[in-house]
Amino acid sequence: MRIAMNGVTGRMGYRQHLVRSLLALREQGGLELGDGTVLWPEPILVGRSEQALRALAERHGLDRWSTRLDDVLADPSVDIYFDAQLTSARADALRRAIAAGKHVYCEKPTAAGLDDALDVARLATAAGVKHGVVQDKLFLPGLRKLRRLLDGGFFGRVLSVRGEFGYWVFEGDWQAAQRPSWNYRTEDGGGIVRDMFPHWEYVLRELFGPVRTVQAQVATHLPHRVDEHGRPYEATADDAAYGVFQLDGGIVAQINSSWAVRVDRPELVEFQVDGVGGSAVAGLRGCRVQHRSVTPRPVWNPDVPIAAPFREQWQEVPDNEVFDNGFKVQWELFLRHVVLDEPWRWDLLSGARGVQLAELGLRSSAEGRRLTVPELEL
Repeated sequence: MRIAMNGVTGRMGYRQHLVRSLLALREQGGLELGDGTVLWPEPILVGRSEQALRALAERHGLDRWSTRLDDVLADPSVDIYFDAQLTSARADALRRAIAAGKHVYCEKPTAAGLDDALDVARLATAAGVKHGVVQDKLFLPGLRKLRRLLDGGFFGRVLSVRGEFGYWVFEGDWQAAQRPSWNYRTEDGGGIVRDMFPHWEYVLRELFGPVRTVQAQVATHLPHRVDEHGRPYEATADDAAYGVFQLDGGIVAQINSSWAVRVDRPELVEFQVDGVGGSAVAGLRGCRVQHRSVTPRPVWNPDVPIAAPFREQWQEVPDNEVFDNGFKVQWELFLRHVVLDEPWRWDLLSGARGVQLAELGLRSSAEGRRLTVPELEL
């Protein structure tokens, strides 16, 4: 199966989607479909830099690459178009791929604005092509363990969710930034709200229920940065967001997202879930629990030292299975969806919900009020 991969010269497109997903599938001998058939992915690298594409192709023994997207889309042997470009370029490329009759799979956000996100979802549905959006956080070992707890009824009635995400992204002067400069320019589709609120939308929806209201406060804590070429620039996009989300059933979720915070927790993202029957803290890989039967009895007394550190009173959830790379797992599911028509729910409409939540989060901050999140339909 030939897959056009646009944006693989970027960090995410290269590391997670090319190397750790499709090339990893090739290293394991292809994707077994269960009937004796083995699907063999053949990536075709697409991008703007001929030099960078050639170097990647030579490094990994690939023989097809192109800087001409329309030529690749016109090739009838290409089955799937994958997009990991800048957000601002994604909707147009998806439209061209859909018009060419290709199945489409893409990173999020699916578009720079809700109108474009809904438009590409409607176009793909009308064209009858398979379509999907990367929702990798659902396949993290920590969140899969959390899903196991939810399915097993560990929490009883869930009361609240608290999320902490982020790390310090260097300003680019005395140490190079870990993220590209476009992330900090609104005009290029940057901003932590547009980047992370789409993640929080599907995580909350899948695990706890749809988001019904949002109230957010965003900030640009570091307005002066230095780009990849050593040139100072003004950051026009938000680098931190503090959101409160009301979910179905009265669950309240509070998630802080920041590229201007230093990490004092075991993992870069953690979600604490509190329920009547127990609590859990899930990260990228680990998950700790405390059942109601072993919950300690804290008493407020600042004059007496804590006898037993609170973090030592939690129990680690065992792996109980081998967890593969989350991006690769979702790629496998999408390829099976394309070939075998197996069930799939992470489509372009789900991607549009993420764009919607980001837009409403930014509007909530600008207007200083809580906003309702309407249910989207095609």
